[in-house]
Amino acid sequence: MSDGKLKGYLTFDRMLMPILIQVLFWVGVAGVIIGGIVTMTQKNGLGPGLAIIILGPIGVRLYAEMLIVIFKINDTLTEVKNDTARLP
Repeated sequence: MSDGKLKGYLTFDRMLMPILIQVLFWVGVAGVIIGGIVTMTQKNGLGPGLAIIILGPIGVRLYAEMLIVIFKINDTLTEVKNDTARLP
């Protein structure tokens, strides 16, 4: 990591959460798929398990995207602030 990026993280100008959200997305997808398989092997049957396996990752993705949008808005507002600070 370069010195500029490290300084950005230490001064909270750069965010770590977008990276963590991506990791949590994949953990969530794995959990949903495992949950769907467990649901299929129990008395609940094939239908609910398949629904969890198909719809679960979509729900996890939508939730992760909503969180990332918040951080993208923050990045854009930071760029606007920096651009307006340079104006005469």
